[in-house]
Amino acid sequence: MINLYDLRQVYIVCGRTDMRRGIDGLAAIVKDKFDLNRFAGQVFIFFGGSRDRFKALYWAGQGYWLLYKRFENGKMSWPNNQDEVRALSPEQVDWLMKGFCIEPRIKITNARNFY
Repeated sequence: MINLYDLRQVYIVCGRTDMRRGIDGLAAIVKDKFDLNRFAGQVFIFFGGSRDRFKALYWAGQGYWLLYKRFENGKMSWPNNQDEVRALSPEQVDWLMKGFCIEPRIKITNARNFY
């Protein structure tokens, strides 16, 4: 069993990825587009156009794991820059696994509310 919380670094590949891609296609994106090491024990997370699912690619030493998650309730929000990969903090990985937005929202209040 893979526990994403125990893995080293988790990266999110921003923007949309063709979710018909399998292991070879996703590994090629990691290597060719972002010049990252696919075999370093990191997790790479990919989103498609449907904001209710993602795929995660992980090299486990003897082969790849391709994980797929679909949320039954709600849609995800994630960064849209097609040319970017972002490292996620352990807290962000936890938020993602639970279906929450990985970017914190800051609520700005009116100073008059502090009286």
